[in-house]
Amino acid sequence: MPSRPRRRASTTLAASACALILLAGCAPEPTAATDATGESAGTHDVEHARGTTAVPDEPQRVVTLEPLELDTAVAVGIEPVGAAVASNVAGAPAYLGADGVEPVGTVPEPDLEAIAALEPDLILGTEARHSELYEQLSAIAPTVFIETQADPWRDNAMLIGEALGREEEVADLLSKVDERCESLADEYAVDGETAQLIRPRDETTLSLYGPVSFSGSLLECAGFTIPEQEWADGLQADISPENIVSAEADHVFVTVTDVDDASEIPAAIAQNSAAFPSVTPVDTSYWVSGVGPKGAQAVLDDIEAYLEESR
Repeated sequence: MPSRPRRRASTTLAASACALILLAGCAPEPTAATDATGESAGTHDVEHARGTTAVPDEPQRVVTLEPLELDTAVAVGIEPVGAAVASNVAGAPAYLGADGVEPVGTVPEPDLEAIAALEPDLILGTEARHSELYEQLSAIAPTVFIETQADPWRDNAMLIGEALGREEEVADLLSKVDERCESLADEYAVDGETAQLIRPRDETTLSLYGPVSFSGSLLECAGFTIPEQEWADGLQADISPENIVSAEADHVFVTVTDVDDASEIPAAIAQNSAAFPSVTPVDTSYWVSGVGPKGAQAVLDDIEAYLEESR
């Protein structure tokens, strides 16, 4: 069963007094979880980035502030009442099929009033992004933080599973990802072939994703090898279009918002067929943003379809 390392509690950052006063005026008091009879339900302690927090054994009104947390919750059958999203207009990513989730601001800037209005019984966030909001969030409901979205995604998923009271279900989902990877690697035998995921940031920057990244790890577990780069913690490396040949690989995947729009492929790649004979557009919403068990299966769907077409 996948396991996660013990988290070290981070130093609590004091929130501004005026913000706490404002929040106290608009947010309901945190209450114990109740079961269908109205009696108090059980709780369990979760060790996380900000210490140890007692959370409901069966949370009913979850709010997530990180894509991994949203994906993992939906994957185990819990549709959050609210989620911080990439765009308030777009809402939850389409691949999740979670249209009922209420946007509560964006991932970098959650809306505290919107969160409080939903009366959650559990809030899931990220120390690296939301550290300064922890006290205010904890005043609304029990709050659990993963350390950083850059940690190995499987470890983070296991912590979220623990907070949701669904640790065994998450472990089973991760095992299924591994089993599918092994199946793809055995069937298509791409050992020795290289693959690279490229994300166009803007006109001057392209991000290459490494073997420790979410999608990079999936490419490797499916049998590909990620070419060597000067990775930042194994996650990614940024290059300019002028240096695009450094991203050369046997198989190149480029993230886009619309896989049917060829114009989203940067000219530096599209016009260099010698270095990039095989370029495939893939959906940013799950190849990069959709970290989690459901996103992993969506990425593997794309990899399998690509390999089948390439036969």
